[in-house]
Amino acid sequence: MIIAAVFVVGEILTAGFFLLWFGVGAGVSGLLALAGLGLVWQLVAFVVISLVLFAVSRRFADRFTKEQPPGIGADRFIGRQGVVIEEINNEQNTGRVRFDREEWRAESQAGNAIPVGSSVIVEGVEGTHVKVRIAEEGGN
Repeated sequence: MIIAAVFVVGEILTAGFFLLWFGVGAGVSGLLALAGLGLVWQLVAFVVISLVLFAVSRRFADRFTKEQPPGIGADRFIGRQGVVIEEINNEQNTGRVRFDREEWRAESQAGNAIPVGSSVIVEGVEGTHVKVRIAEEGGN
């Protein structure tokens, strides 16, 4: 029962929704111990109940959780034009790009160096880096 309480308190203190099911499994195991069933039954109940509840909750969450719409978060920069403020050189792991008032670490999509002052187009976002290509003269 103490382990169940630890899992439930841990669930309350964390941002995810993960530990509650182990707390429920531990609580059921505690009830089985109070009923006089052996350790094997308690462990089996803990594992089975925790895993079943976890699997069911994942399906439920996946059904009701929608993917992030395009243009939200870092994806909003894809297709936008920016200016190189530090030479982009993938081999030296350097490069920064500015969009409006935001600056991002940048990598060249093609792998070639891009000098300071060049206009670039964002092709993708990987973690905290944007993947860019040189903007064509006279537009995108």
